Amino acid sequence: MLVILNIYAELGELDSIVEKLRKMPDVVDLYEVTGDYDIVAIVEVDSVEEFRKVIIRKLTEIKGVRGTNSFVVLHTHKREGRLIEE
Repeated sequence: MLVILNIYAELGELDSIVEKLRKMPDVVDLYEVTGDYDIVAIVEVDSVEEFRKVIIRKLTEIKGVRGTNSFVVLHTHKREGRLIEE
């Protein structure tokens, strides 16, 4: 299961947060972005319960994370430029 995780960072903490996220095996893609969020992480887990554990145990321990907003991917139609067969 994929989850798109948008992260708000405190001023001056972006690099530190990114470094910690880079080391997390559940984070499969990681982007620094413009707009409403500072970081977008793609998290791959087996279940919603596992994602909850990732958020509660790991992400809340990272200094400088002001908040998050997450989206569970329900279905993938195209990935890495390739259509996904149904």
